Amino acid sequence: MEYPNTPYEWEMISEQEMIARSAQFLDLIKKRRSIRDFSTKKVPLKVIENAIMSAGSAPSGANMQPWHFVVVSDPQLRQQIRKEAELEEHEFYTRRASEQWLAALAPIGTDDKKPFLEAASHLIVIFARKFNLDDEGNKHKNYYTPESVGIATGLLITALHNAGVATLTHTPSPMKFLNVLLNRQKHEKPFLILVAGYPEAGAMVPDIQKYTLDQVATFI
Repeated sequence: MEYPNTPYEWEMISEQEMIARSAQFLDLIKKRRSIRDFSTKKVPLKVIENAIMSAGSAPSGANMQPWHFVVVSDPQLRQQIRKEAELEEHEFYTRRASEQWLAALAPIGTDDKKPFLEAASHLIVIFARKFNLDDEGNKHKNYYTPESVGIATGLLITALHNAGVATLTHTPSPMKFLNVLLNRQKHEKPFLILVAGYPEAGAMVPDIQKYTLDQVATFI
């Protein structure tokens, strides 16, 4: 399939405005934090829909768009997801994780209890597709799937934060139970659970520091 060309919509702005916009965005995104104490207040579904469409604008290998987002609101289903996730997390904290890994997690204060899976407004389960199926059931291999889905997930988190929605990435391992509970096909691999909602009143977060520019970038 050959795509027809279309004019690129682009706005020329001054260097001063470019710097101002980049500084404003930096100030906004620096306030993003992983939240574990969520309010039960519901985020408007349209906000979730717009954020997912923003994520879907991400670049992907050969434009195959190898992602699928399942938005889970049903209380009973979320209770099941929490139950299965906590079983895997209990195994992780008691048997699978190395002492070094547990020591790294200790300052954050996480454990195998995941009440946010039921409390937060929405769960967005992100699946990575190894291939796509056309209307006739033919398989079309996807390329750079983890990279593409990772970029889309980053856009989703950013879009939600921009709209005033707090998030938490959750990755119990393994996550095959999500295929069963959410009725997804075998060629779709759970990538992560994105917990989305409003922070609980008085929610606290660890006072962590991010690396400086000199630590994360080299200019040659």
